[in-house]
Amino acid sequence: MKKIIVFLFLLAVTSGYGQELNLPVYTQYLADNHFVISPTFAGIGDNLKIRANGLTQWVGIKDAPENQSVYADFRIADRSGVGISLYNDKNGNTRQAGAKFSFAQHIILDYYSKQYLSFGLSYNINNFKIDINELDPPFYDPSITDNRFNSNNNFDVGALYRNKDFYLSFNASNILPKNIDKYMGVEPSLLLNYQVYSGYVFKSPTNSRVEYEPSVYYQLFASDKRSSTDVNIKYRHFNKYDDYYWAGISYRFLNDQVFKPLNVGPMVGFKKANFYFGYSYQLTLNQLAAFNTGTHVITIGLDFLAGISNCPCTQSPVHD
Repeated sequence: MKKIIVFLFLLAVTSGYGQELNLPVYTQYLADNHFVISPTFAGIGDNLKIRANGLTQWVGIKDAPENQSVYADFRIADRSGVGISLYNDKNGNTRQAGAKFSFAQHIILDYYSKQYLSFGLSYNINNFKIDINELDPPFYDPSITDNRFNSNNNFDVGALYRNKDFYLSFNASNILPKNIDKYMGVEPSLLLNYQVYSGYVFKSPTNSRVEYEPSVYYQLFASDKRSSTDVNIKYRHFNKYDDYYWAGISYRFLNDQVFKPLNVGPMVGFKKANFYFGYSYQLTLNQLAAFNTGTHVITIGLDFLAGISNCPCTQSPVHD
């Protein structure tokens, strides 16, 4: 039992260390909200899209990570978009909160073949602290007398190519080195990580109200060359009012362990008028599987001021 407790503590510390460097991405982006991945998606689709996410990781383990986030993007003029994201993250005794402010510009490469190119930029501010009020022996260090608050600023840049129902996005997050913690301890200053996200929306040949969307999400951390991949598939079914329900499944693995998935899980959701709901469950398949019941993500969304753009480069990629 003692070994299990030590193992879980070390894992929580490692996870917290990683999350302080980069806010984790689970399946929030699959809730018809690609803006989670990259600022280049800002302004594509309905004129004002809001998605609120609640995430509980490793249910059943004390002090497991929890995260709340809100994403909103809005089209301005015909070919531009702006967005904002806010998040609050709790992992053991660490607390992290921050915001991103994004801008995207969309360009028509070829009007008739529906080819578009988008560029995006985000300014990020991240606040990190250790909550000493919840530190207990034997891990509590009496020399720690405050919450060790620290703040960092950074930027993301990205590019997005679309060709009819195909999309390919490249994003670089935290492109500036981090200011090293002014307190005791050693930590990396290189936070840069890369993401590639690509997918295709297939229309059913037998039912015009049915879509299939396979997609792949790849992430590489520059500091230690770790990388992971998500392989996803989604199904959407529309009614005559353009409301729809959807279902899917996601499979995540480290790229040096393709047949040893980190987690796998189903997703379901629906959109009714301006209201959106999505739920994702991820079954943990690593060493923690025996101690938790998985990760749960709930997404609630609203789409306001919906209207057809005067430029096809900002029209919704879902169900033209």
